[in-house]
Amino acid sequence: MISNIKYWIWLSSLVKTTPRKKYQLLRYFRDPALLWEAGEPELAASGLCTRKLISLLADKKVKQETERAFESVKRSDTDVITIYDKAYPELLKHIADPPLVLYCRGKPEADEKCIAVVGSRRATWYGLDMAKRLSRELAEHGVTVVSGLARGIDSQAHRGALEAGGRTVAVLGCGIDVAYPPENRDLMEEIISHGAVISEYLPGTEPSRHNFPARNRIISGISLGVTIVEAGEKSGSLITAEYALEQGRDVFAVPGNINSYNSAGTNMLIRDGAKIVTGVGDILDELRIAHDSQNIYNIAKKLAAMKLNREEKTIAQRLLNGPVHLDIISRDCGISVQVASSILLMLELSGFVEQLPGKYYKLAE
Repeated sequence: MISNIKYWIWLSSLVKTTPRKKYQLLRYFRDPALLWEAGEPELAASGLCTRKLISLLADKKVKQETERAFESVKRSDTDVITIYDKAYPELLKHIADPPLVLYCRGKPEADEKCIAVVGSRRATWYGLDMAKRLSRELAEHGVTVVSGLARGIDSQAHRGALEAGGRTVAVLGCGIDVAYPPENRDLMEEIISHGAVISEYLPGTEPSRHNFPARNRIISGISLGVTIVEAGEKSGSLITAEYALEQGRDVFAVPGNINSYNSAGTNMLIRDGAKIVTGVGDILDELRIAHDSQNIYNIAKKLAAMKLNREEKTIAQRLLNGPVHLDIISRDCGISVQVASSILLMLELSGFVEQLPGKYYKLAE
């Protein structure tokens, strides 16, 4: 497959071509390698190509640049996930214009339950507190928190999930080897260790204001719903909400002071039909995530109160949704079987975990 990645990189990184057009071309030709080899008559016969696009697809300089990009990606600590791969997020496949390629660092999961938490870069104390609190509680219920690693609300959303020992995914509007904003470099590395950082842009791509609206469709596309914590009337977070509605996702909004600029966007969303969020239960109930299990909620509260280190919390968090085999715990938590077994024994002795036959473990009731 690695040799075929070159063609995926070529098609996905073509400039002045929309993701939707690239997806249409892929559906017609089925394999980017066949598109690479296609001549002008074949391209014209597809009915998808203007003369300008045919010229772009046949451009030898562009293909030479792709060769260099391919070699660079091979040398980097980057996973390339195509839309045909099992690791590609399942929900994202079904939006109108899915990215053909995701560049990834970390451990993506194709079928995890994700909720996006986004908002203003210049957030108030209230907004920052709500973003962190909601994200922490979502993570405590086994939900993966998705955001954009931006200043303000996004950063607090990631931190809240990490604080709970949960998973979080950052979607970037630049290459995944570019820390943006720069002060979030350490946070980015922590996310890679406890979730994933993904981007549709080639490694080395610098941040551009044109990239972020497109990035937002991925944030909503991999999520069951989008929660807007704070947003002005012209906030980029409202673009994420628009994408969510187009994609058939739920939109949630945290209400705020009607005199606050940062709450103008969220209050407007609520006025126009977004679901109001007064606590994490409003999100979980709407999406039917653990809403019918008070026991899970109590376990999550107990987990939050326990003085566990990050690895212990990560393992306990992995068991929230039911029994899991030791080998799966080891794989998903990124630790050896021996270490996982030792931590599980400690949790079992504390009365928090119960061992089942066949090396399966579950949270004690």
